[in-house]
Amino acid sequence: MEIKRDIHLQRLISRKHNGMIKIVTGLRRCGKSYLLFVLFRKHLKEQGIDDRHIIMVDLEDRRNQALRDPDALLAYIDSQFVDDEMHYIIIDEVQLVPEFSDVLNSFLKVQNADVYVTGSNAKFLSKDVITNFRGRGDEIRIAPLSFKEFMSVHADGNRYDLLNEYMTYGGLPQVALKDDVSQKVEYLKNLFTHTYIKDIKERYNLQNDDDLEELINVIASNIGGLTNPTKLANTFKTVKHSSIKNDTIKIYLDLLQDAFLINKSVRYDIKGKRYIDTPSKYYFEDLGLRNARLDFRQIEFTHLLENAIYNELRLRGMSVDVGQVPVLLQTADGKRKWSNLEVDFVCNKGYKRYYIQSALTLDSQDKRQQEFSSLLKIKDGFQKIVVVGTPTATYQNEDGIIIMNVCDFLMSEAGGK
Repeated sequence: MEIKRDIHLQRLISRKHNGMIKIVTGLRRCGKSYLLFVLFRKHLKEQGIDDRHIIMVDLEDRRNQALRDPDALLAYIDSQFVDDEMHYIIIDEVQLVPEFSDVLNSFLKVQNADVYVTGSNAKFLSKDVITNFRGRGDEIRIAPLSFKEFMSVHADGNRYDLLNEYMTYGGLPQVALKDDVSQKVEYLKNLFTHTYIKDIKERYNLQNDDDLEELINVIASNIGGLTNPTKLANTFKTVKHSSIKNDTIKIYLDLLQDAFLINKSVRYDIKGKRYIDTPSKYYFEDLGLRNARLDFRQIEFTHLLENAIYNELRLRGMSVDVGQVPVLLQTADGKRKWSNLEVDFVCNKGYKRYYIQSALTLDSQDKRQQEFSSLLKIKDGFQKIVVVGTPTATYQNEDGIIIMNVCDFLMSEAGGK
């Protein structure tokens, strides 16, 4: 079955012939190889590119072990050039080659070479990717399946039932293609323990990783909650009886982001137009991995909904911050004091901006007041949206706020791609 990855494919296509090395990065098992070896190759064939001009090397294949030698790989690719027409070089798991950056940089001055690579595991995490290529690397980050892509696998199902499945087991392609729940669960648990944690431990030579694993559990239990290293260190001290330091927690958080497991969203003062470094929110790249980490014990739709919306906004190429609106309130004794109202997401993409609230329901006046109040305090003309977890009809209220059910939001083109 072909899974549609149109957003990522179009981003890849738009970078053809740009004179740079296209580097496809992302969470392990999220579909990087499939994007290049199946979908991108299919695109090239549809464009009339002859097979002789598509040079594909799967370095994870044992049969290509000899090509893991950098000079052997370079010689092999050179031998595949048949004429002066453009040749497309596609290499999977390039980190298996020592000095791979030297090999790839050798093709930067070859006029008829267009290079695409994937890499993963402990030697090929995000922060190192671009620096290895002398300013000539172009990173395309791929995410797990969006809900829209997930629906392309299950086109005939009820979309709210499928949304529950998506937010429970996530969007890793191998999980989406499995029908058996026990197989989904086992796959996710094993992947987290034997791949992601192992990668981080090997890369940074972590000997005592108990605190790292506990930190993952704490973040997983608190997705969408404001926190910082100091607050987390206090949690470890009082609950876990650990003396882990703030600086160590900050390092561990950076490692988890660099491995694409979690993402950080910082606070933004909408009226003051400035960023506030701490506290921040953390979201999981894949909800299935988050739930598996907690043994599927904390399936709160409210928090999962917020995480799913965040991931969708990031997929659409937006920078996503946590909004803060300072307001002057009157207390019960008649005094006035400043308080902060929160906007779940302040989304920016070029000249476009959106303010988005995530709400499980809007079933009472108090709940509507809670969700609308911060948006109504923002006096600019940018679009304001409340995404609701219940199957309500999408509409715009008298204040200009769009109320949209989550399935319409996740299936729409809202916010641009």
